Amino acid sequence: QVQLAESGGASVQAGGSLRLSCAVSTTGFRQYSMGWFRQAPGKEREGVAVISNIDTTTYADSVKGRFTISKDYTKNTLFLQLNNLKPEDTGIYYCAAGGYESLFLAFPSTSRVAYWGQGTQVTVSS
Repeated sequence: QVQLAESGGASVQAGGSLRLSCAVSTTGFRQYSMGWFRQAPGKEREGVAVISNIDTTTYADSVKGRFTISKDYTKNTLFLQLNNLKPEDTGIYYCAAGGYESLFLAFPSTSRVAYWGQGTQVTVSS
């Protein structure tokens, strides 16, 4: 059983930065692959970035060089650093957890993600 709670979303100007956090409630945090997905109004949920149980990472082409996914193992927390934000980054950002094959290797698929948070809103104004 895993519970996820996102925080850190806000309204910012284009070019600005945000740091999103996801508090993870589980006794086996290191064994999970984790990820961030986002959904804009009227759009399908899309993969942003994933990090494996051995800390390898994969990013969507649209965010490469701007976003960084990371973990703090001492706090059971997943982070997403969002730099040089663009209006097209606007959406609800969801934290996710799952298996190496079903989440990490399957990226950007959302179909086999085991656990989802409730989301946090990011709005980027031009």
